[in-house]
Amino acid sequence: MWQSYINAFKNYLKLERSLAENSVEAYLHDAEKLYQYILLTNPELSPMQVTEKELMNFLKYLGELGLSAHSQARILSGLKSFFKYLLLENLIQHDPTQLLESPKLGRKLPDTLSFPEIEDILAAIDLSTPGGTRDRAMLEVLYSSGLRVSELLNLRLTNCFFDAGFVRVVGKGDKVRLVPIGEDAMHYTRIYVEHVRGKLDVQKGDEDTIFLNLRGKQLSRISVFTTIKKLASDVGIKKTISPHTFRHSFATHLIEGGADLRAVQQMLGHESITTTEIYTHLDRDYLKQTLKEYHPRSMKRG
Repeated sequence: MWQSYINAFKNYLKLERSLAENSVEAYLHDAEKLYQYILLTNPELSPMQVTEKELMNFLKYLGELGLSAHSQARILSGLKSFFKYLLLENLIQHDPTQLLESPKLGRKLPDTLSFPEIEDILAAIDLSTPGGTRDRAMLEVLYSSGLRVSELLNLRLTNCFFDAGFVRVVGKGDKVRLVPIGEDAMHYTRIYVEHVRGKLDVQKGDEDTIFLNLRGKQLSRISVFTTIKKLASDVGIKKTISPHTFRHSFATHLIEGGADLRAVQQMLGHESITTTEIYTHLDRDYLKQTLKEYHPRSMKRG
């Protein structure tokens, strides 16, 4: 049902509003995102039955996934066009977006980085030093898989299944999940493990920990934070960022690229928002394909 209305909306945007192809695709992505959310929460709900409450919960959900207020506001703009179309076609009597306010952008800079900013930070790392080789691998993993900093620091060698393209992550509450990892992240991690980590005097208790300081001990959170802050400063980024910024950027770039909300939610390790089991399980191959198709670092590799 939803798909037929979204297709009709597409024709309206192209034929009646004469929008450019990229603008049409952006509006359609916004409508598709709402549809994915409805499938998760109330799959029987039609576009004509969506209320302001559902839309408010949808925006809240996007925020929980890590999308900035700016990204939420842009998606809401697309949804306003979708429901305006339904209103023009007399398919609904009241526009549920009419009283919705865009998330307040305020003066605070968004806590997400653009893809070019991510690239600049990664390119600024000095790969001629052991610490730089480690930092490149570390940040590639952080951005490739959307890990929390605690999950990154506790990542184990025995939990990396690079042949399958996954890492086993222990998240909040010791909950375990398998997360796909990109080719760049695997490439730089292999270099680090073989040429830097293998030469360290690894301390007792950290034999299986991947990312170590140069004394062979597990890295601290403050060390990762300081590294990211310095690199951002070196390339002229003024935003207030932290390791969590990479996680938010991971989610934002995937979702804005068109990735399925359920896939992103599962990769982030968030609790399911529905008790319907059919919507909580996604095939691992599908998660890998999602990362490959929609993550900027994968897309650029062609």
